[in-house]
Amino acid sequence: MNDFKLPEVWLRGPLPSIPALLQPVAHALLQANEEINDHIKDFDERLLWKRFGGLASAGFHLQHIAGVQDRLFTYARAEQLSEQQLEYLKNEGKENDTITLASLLEHLHFQTERSIEQLQQTDENILADMRGVGRRQTPSTVIGLLVHAAEHTMRHTGQLMVTIKFLQTL
Repeated sequence: MNDFKLPEVWLRGPLPSIPALLQPVAHALLQANEEINDHIKDFDERLLWKRFGGLASAGFHLQHIAGVQDRLFTYARAEQLSEQQLEYLKNEGKENDTITLASLLEHLHFQTERSIEQLQQTDENILADMRGVGRRQTPSTVIGLLVHAAEHTMRHTGQLMVTIKFLQTL
């Protein structure tokens, strides 16, 4: 068995086709995806919606990470959320017997790929452009939205890993 582990994504060098200023965003999204897949591989699916101490479930974190990326990248494109996105947001964290761990991981992987594709297509000249967020159109910039997507993804990845670790001790 080979125990060789790749270095963190940001230490593997620049990602092809990603603008230089967006490399850290892509690195964070890909790192989160790898860490989630690594930490959840032995997770007991029966614990997917289990909550402890009032904290969010593993299922919520997996839904939320994908949802945040989708929503913030939508705003970065200067688009408003669709009814489908609003419905997804409304249902984040609600226990659902039809949602499996495999389907959540597949959706997260798909969303991360979409996010990376959008980063590849983002012109660095628009990074300071203003964008409205939400119904109130709170002002942000393209780079602010993309960096927040990466930061929020990593924050929930950390929370997910702690949740998984704790639930596996029960």
